[in-house]
Amino acid sequence: MVFVTCALVNLIFIMRHSERVKSCLASYFAITRTQVPAQHPLGVKSMHNNKLILAFLGIALMSPLLHAQTMSEQQVDGLFESLSNWGRWGESDQKGTVNLITPETRVAAAQLVRSGVSVSMAHEVLEEAAADNFSPYDHRMTSIGSSPGPWSGDFIGVSYHGYAHSHLDALCHRFQFGTMYNGYPEDIVTEEGCGQLAITAFEEGVFGRGIVMDFPRLRGVEWLENGTAITTDWLDEWEAQNNIRVGAGDIVLIRTGRWARRRALGPWNLAADSAGLHASAVAWFKARDVALIGSDSALDVKPSQVEGYDSPVHALVLVALGMPIFDNLDLEAVAEQAQQRGRAEFLFTTAPLRVTGGTGSPLNPIATF
Repeated sequence: MVFVTCALVNLIFIMRHSERVKSCLASYFAITRTQVPAQHPLGVKSMHNNKLILAFLGIALMSPLLHAQTMSEQQVDGLFESLSNWGRWGESDQKGTVNLITPETRVAAAQLVRSGVSVSMAHEVLEEAAADNFSPYDHRMTSIGSSPGPWSGDFIGVSYHGYAHSHLDALCHRFQFGTMYNGYPEDIVTEEGCGQLAITAFEEGVFGRGIVMDFPRLRGVEWLENGTAITTDWLDEWEAQNNIRVGAGDIVLIRTGRWARRRALGPWNLAADSAGLHASAVAWFKARDVALIGSDSALDVKPSQVEGYDSPVHALVLVALGMPIFDNLDLEAVAEQAQQRGRAEFLFTTAPLRVTGGTGSPLNPIATF
């Protein structure tokens, strides 16, 4: 009787949520197609454990009975295996999912420029300490023209990781189980910098189709409340309402309304309390072959809603997927342009500083419609 009841519940769920089921199936087939190295940080010799993958698929389909927020530390540990891109582009690869941006995707992205209007997606430099800014920019003048000659100059310094400054994370920014993306050991990071997986892996820049997913607008609010978790359901709903499908090589940007909230209510400690992606949503981005991901915060929902993990999304995206992350972008202007023009896609361009051994870079991404 219990089995029949569960079967009926799942049948009703599948009928009502066909798009969700498609996403789950896409995740399954994307995972089983992926070529991976023999050794994995969890010590598992092979990723192609269909029982594990089918169990994960079953969890996704049973979401009315098991909410995303109930994910355990062990379930997240398992995702490092089932979602891994290790070896997909070769054992020595350092670009990760940026490999999904190809000459063909660049040419296609260039066709998105119709009006020629560009907007910045970087927040202005913050030079004062605040609850969300433990490391303000150090900007001071070194000369002002009157002496010693007719020139002005300045000094700029910053520790940019955190919750204040717009930047791109290199793949050496995060370790898990003693390793980084593609099996590189954590000891390649020394006081001299990252020996591998540094920001210079992306020195050619990023040029592709950008998509801004405006979740406050989807929910009819100015910003998402702190602690709001964006799950796969939200991603599917946003696509359906905006008549767009995220695909291979895309740069996906998540707007939570963080900067709108800050302007209205002042700064707060985002590390303790902020809206963002839930760990259960990472499989969606793997299945769609997204190239880079970013947000107007630091991507993870806080608290993470996964016991034992402070930032599970960062860990999974950087280490398992090999997907660079844009943190603290200002998506207010690009979201407004997207609303006015009735399209959430645009040409995305940016380039990091060529810092040898760098764990990331400040930058100023541009959206061109």
